[in-house]
Amino acid sequence: MTKAIRIHTHGGPEVLRWEDVPTPEPGPGEALVRHEAVGLNFIDVYFRTGLYKTALPATLGMEASGIVTAVGAGVTAVKVGERVAYASAPIGAYSTERVIAADRLVPLPPGIGFNTAAAMMLQGMTAQYLLRRTFRVEPGQTILLHAAAGGVGLILCQWARHLGVTVIGVVSTPEKAEVARAHGAAHVIVGHANLAAEVKRITGGAMVPVVYDSVGKDTFLASLDCLAPLGMMVSYGNASGPVGAIDIGLLAAKGSLFLTRPNLATYTAKREDLLRSAGDLFEVVQSGAVRIAVNQTFPLSDAAAAHEALEARRTTGSTLLLP
Repeated sequence: MTKAIRIHTHGGPEVLRWEDVPTPEPGPGEALVRHEAVGLNFIDVYFRTGLYKTALPATLGMEASGIVTAVGAGVTAVKVGERVAYASAPIGAYSTERVIAADRLVPLPPGIGFNTAAAMMLQGMTAQYLLRRTFRVEPGQTILLHAAAGGVGLILCQWARHLGVTVIGVVSTPEKAEVARAHGAAHVIVGHANLAAEVKRITGGAMVPVVYDSVGKDTFLASLDCLAPLGMMVSYGNASGPVGAIDIGLLAAKGSLFLTRPNLATYTAKREDLLRSAGDLFEVVQSGAVRIAVNQTFPLSDAAAAHEALEARRTTGSTLLLP
């Protein structure tokens, strides 16, 4: 048998149950992975609450690292005994073992440990597509980044600084402001009540070419007001709730703006894109340009406490669930 955190109904952290489930066997094109560490991400909350739909009962989790213990017919992407990590649908990472499509697994280089891998795959590859593909930042630019002390935020701060970009980070508390500064944010704004005015002051009226916003409903309109003409609004998360319907005329009125709602699944759908994204991430981590901050760990069996901390904004950097 395998142990897993499962939900039988949508709701708060109390719906997370630690249960016995049959150990799966890999079918054609699949691999069985024994997890060493599991990543905690806000998308797990979306599935738990029902914002993102899935059949029930369900095992949550999109990200983990571990060792391949069996492979199905036709598998060539990985081999038994190989150290691997992933950040991919379908959900199911909150388990001691799971089966997953082998072409979604990324072999780990020798310098990347299990904890680092599980803490960075989803967040780090998200940072990679945001900075290098969705809006390819250039040296000398100034960008605005919400949740700058969060898991994705701390990676974005460091990676952007490495690329010669000035980061204006937005955080919720003075304590998180210090964390964001320590990881490369040149300027930090606490709260978003006067966001556009602060960005205007910092940029001398120029505003920014791009806003990376993972907060959603509460910050969307304020973020639009921070953009320079022809700027891009990148709405990539819903921590405060989904944005909902908008009048696209706002984009014209505020300076012929661009708006996109990207996700990691699209940017890594092809295996070559997945490996390229992971390769870029491994490179900046192994070079020391980006440090992965694992600031909280919980037993996998206590995933409910981890969810409570995440939703209460008591976490910074990455959080791991350890089987």
